[in-house]
Amino acid sequence: MIKKIINWSAFLVIALFAYMFWYASTPVSLRQVPIGFELQPGSNLSALSRQMEAAGVIPDAWRFRILTRILGKANKIKAGYYILDAPVTPMQLLDKLVAGDVSLREIVFIEGWTFAQIRNALDINPLVRHDTKDMSEQEILQTLGVPLIHAEGWFFPAKYYIDAGSSDVSILQRAYDTMQQHLQTAWESRDAGLPYTSPTDALIMASIIEKETGAVAERPLIAAVFINRLRKGMRLQTDPTVIYGLGAQYDGNIHKRDLMADTPYNTYTRSGLPPTPIAMPGLASILAALHPAKSDALYFVAKGDGSHYFSNNLDEHNRAVARYQK
Repeated sequence: MIKKIINWSAFLVIALFAYMFWYASTPVSLRQVPIGFELQPGSNLSALSRQMEAAGVIPDAWRFRILTRILGKANKIKAGYYILDAPVTPMQLLDKLVAGDVSLREIVFIEGWTFAQIRNALDINPLVRHDTKDMSEQEILQTLGVPLIHAEGWFFPAKYYIDAGSSDVSILQRAYDTMQQHLQTAWESRDAGLPYTSPTDALIMASIIEKETGAVAERPLIAAVFINRLRKGMRLQTDPTVIYGLGAQYDGNIHKRDLMADTPYNTYTRSGLPPTPIAMPGLASILAALHPAKSDALYFVAKGDGSHYFSNNLDEHNRAVARYQK
């Protein structure tokens, strides 16, 4: 009797392993191809397998759990967002999950954005873990260990690849570090004789250039105008700084009263650079601020086609204004 039980037990064990071998090596029928699915951080094996079943990745959760436990990998599956481009076997799927072969998504910070716009992009992204959502700007800077009073302008505009569940803190850290690298490299190779006392001044100028024109080729000329004005002691008189200083009071149009209303950012009423950047400049604007065009221009006016007309003196500028804006 005991021998018969042992024989049956051995047969069942062999049958189970044979069945699991067949299961592990047979491609699963995916709901669609390609298919994406997310495994939530902190989930146990049961929850992870149910998440895959609900996503249409595996037909049933229990067999995948058994295979995973037999192979001793129950605690080795990594959370994240995965994409399957073709049918896979359960064994191939398990190897992918254990290796953490996640599909990277992206978040894009646009040149000219403000820090408020960066925060909004992070807050509405469903893949991002929103650790800074209820933090003040100062608390975010303290969390990053950044010795600044204002965050504006200090995060580099670029495409950042992220995993599902990435903390917004880590994304901001990458953007800040990238800006530091670009700014420092550009500062070290800057033209001689520029009217800046620090890389911060260059970043402020770059942010103004960024908001003044979308034409990359014009940025060194825009930089030359503002640098020439600083050297002559002239006020910058640039509308984007006024708009930034108005904040929520800006109604989409800049009025004469706005140009006369004094704020720390009103470059019509105050000389020199504003106290902080007014936006997030891209690399082209940073390079323009540190390598301006060789020009005596002191004025420019929009021509209505996205470009500007540059003038060396006020009479020429007034004629350009009459031509292009009146």
